[in-house]
Amino acid sequence: MKAAIVRIGNSRGIRLPKALIQQDQRGTSVELVAERAAIRIKPAKNPRAGWAEAARRIARLPEDPDLKAWRAFPNEWDATGWEW
Repeated sequence: MKAAIVRIGNSRGIRLPKALIQQDQRGTSVELVAERAAIRIKPAKNPRAGWAEAARRIARLPEDPDLKAWRAFPNEWDATGWEW
């Protein structure tokens, strides 16, 4: 399938046919990767994908014994530094 390179402001762009977009279903955000003689269009990565599940796993872990030991040593900041 051929596509024309068109002017978009000071840039250039390619219009993708509707049928191609519907078939591919990448969403509204993509990553472009320049390769030897091609430009590859990939689905955009979600940098926070998986964070919610990771937080749930961490919350289920037993408390770190070293952290628990440090809580036994209050300091001046604990008594006077907190203001709400």
